[in-house]
Amino acid sequence: MKRKYLYYFLPLLGTLFGLWYIFQASCDGVYSDYIRLVNSYLPDIYNPDKFFVPDILTRIPLNYLGRIVNVIFFGYNTMFDRVLGVLALGLSGMVIASYSLCQKVSAFWFAVVMAVLFSLNKWEMLTNGSGWTHFLSFACFYYHYEVLDRVWNGKGKPYDSLRLVALPFATTLLVAGPYCAIYSVTIIGTCGILFLLKKGKGKLNYALYGISGLIPLLLYLWSDSYVVDDHADYAGTSLLEQLKDTPGFFVRFFIKSFSSMIIEGERAEEIFHRNLPFIIMGLLVIVIYILALWYNWKYRLYKKTLFPAILLVSGGLNHVLILFSRWFFLRENYGMSSRYALQFQTGIIGILLTFALVLAKEKKRQHLFLRLAAGGSCILFLTGNIYTTYVEIKKAPYRLEAYEKRAKLARDFEQLTDKELRDNFEYRKNREDSGEKVRSALSILKENGYSIFHE
Repeated sequence: MKRKYLYYFLPLLGTLFGLWYIFQASCDGVYSDYIRLVNSYLPDIYNPDKFFVPDILTRIPLNYLGRIVNVIFFGYNTMFDRVLGVLALGLSGMVIASYSLCQKVSAFWFAVVMAVLFSLNKWEMLTNGSGWTHFLSFACFYYHYEVLDRVWNGKGKPYDSLRLVALPFATTLLVAGPYCAIYSVTIIGTCGILFLLKKGKGKLNYALYGISGLIPLLLYLWSDSYVVDDHADYAGTSLLEQLKDTPGFFVRFFIKSFSSMIIEGERAEEIFHRNLPFIIMGLLVIVIYILALWYNWKYRLYKKTLFPAILLVSGGLNHVLILFSRWFFLRENYGMSSRYALQFQTGIIGILLTFALVLAKEKKRQHLFLRLAAGGSCILFLTGNIYTTYVEIKKAPYRLEAYEKRAKLARDFEQLTDKELRDNFEYRKNREDSGEKVRSALSILKENGYSIFHE
């Protein structure tokens, strides 16, 4: 019982730390994506014309409910969204705690996983509350993977089969939005493999689970077909043309994205001023990925538990997704951004859990290389993430100061020019109507007494 309390205490502690951080590093006030959200949905939050649109699934339906609650009870306070994001991150920790208890992951390795999960390498997502549902989507992903894992290894609970059918619909259509792509592919691919491996009774169930992942994905893609792309700083060329002209750019973008899982991109850019350190770190992480996948195969870990392998595949595919969905910004370091840490850390958690389980399995044998690889990976990720967190804690007061300055400017927005609004509120600065959109959003807030104008 004491062991159980310990494992659930660490996610709770991480959640409290996350809550402390967002209140140290941010305050109420709109900027960036919030400008678009305010202009699009406020003040008539109950307007069905804004909900029942062809591309509704890309707008994440759960956001509508969250927005209504925020307006009614908190006057549209952006801190409400940030708190939801941290709480959702805590749910991910609880799911991993449940899995670790079931698989008897050692307390040490579990603590390392929690250190990575609650690292401030994702500071940008934590402080930008508009993406709170993304944290919740990953909690749903982990839960789905965990349920599938226990069904596969014969430890299923009552109604788990029903959960495996219902979860893709709820997660993909209500919560995940664009994050559903890798999740859906991972579930469909995993269930397809399990269908081939399974013999006898229950084989067809995995086909059903895979189809249950495919149908909501197709519905999402149908909704996404109605979206009008409106990217800023678009390259203005096709993928094939760019690949032909600058093949090295894509290679560097991809490799450097892995390096951000050791030291967060902004921190790393402050330390290194050449490509070589990023390339070395990125290649090192890729090697560790391959090694972890190999250990899952070599020790037939997948026969006992699928969870680490699923996380490895999902994490790796997220690097591929970011490459092909963000290349057009033509910035090599774009994939190192803190906003992608939530996606990339999935694979790192898979790596750490793989080493934890393999070491436990081979406890009686002396495998020097295995111990060196596990220990080196642990030190690498733990040291990098602790350093990132330490530096981000020191930066928190300065981030708060920037938020407070922006809030002060917002209260006097009527005295500012469109150029000043564009320069200070980080909303599509390359567009001529940026300042106008910011003014429109702040006018809506003031007229309705929302956010910083709420008494």
